[in-house]
Amino acid sequence: MRDLFIIVASILVACSTTRGQIAPAPGPTAAEIAARMLRHDMQRQTASGGYSGIRQYAVENRRFGRHASMEVHVACDAEGAERFRIASEEGWESANEHVLPRILEEETKASRPSEQSRSRISPDNYTFQKVGTELLDGQPAYVIDLFPKRRDQLLFRGRIWVDASDYALARVEGQTANPSFWVRNVHFTWQARKSDGYWFPVSTKAVIDIRILGQVEVSIRYLDYLPNVKPDSKTGFPVLAEMTAGRP
Repeated sequence: MRDLFIIVASILVACSTTRGQIAPAPGPTAAEIAARMLRHDMQRQTASGGYSGIRQYAVENRRFGRHASMEVHVACDAEGAERFRIASEEGWESANEHVLPRILEEETKASRPSEQSRSRISPDNYTFQKVGTELLDGQPAYVIDLFPKRRDQLLFRGRIWVDASDYALARVEGQTANPSFWVRNVHFTWQARKSDGYWFPVSTKAVIDIRILGQVEVSIRYLDYLPNVKPDSKTGFPVLAEMTAGRP
């Protein structure tokens, strides 16, 4: 079942970053949009010093009437490496003991700078095809279809919405490109919104079709996300949030 945790973790890492505001040039191609999205994302991630926040995970298996929830504190540094601390958990013991902690473990590994390139939404991993523009939450966004360049558990087939003003990744929908024996399919939706000049994730919803268990629904709510860089009250220089990984 390790492949399930890798798949879910890679989706979260591919989508999770902080972003600010930059004006677009008119009529860019899919390749130009992708290049600007990546360039601006890296600049903003470094400028923000990463982020910290709270995630509320929920796992539900309707077939067996099982439900689990977990609240997790997350901290991400300027290079994108994430650390987690489990604050509370309840419900389905098996999921809280084995499923959700393993997702966090795999996401921690996948977020390491040396591993990020394998799942990043980039020209190295995907072919980009521009579909057009749509209004997303009342704002224009470029709509682009993604086609993975290789069969890999870390990649997916899907569609992204890139904010036309900020070149921020605002929405992602897709399904795994290479399901395994245990995981027949994973379909997910990830959404972000702008807050105080930064783009942070607000929700992830995934439906996972697993042999024996049937469909398992995983949902994540992202709360109180803030950039790590803030002025020190005494020196005025930026400081980073600190957190120790593990259970309380």
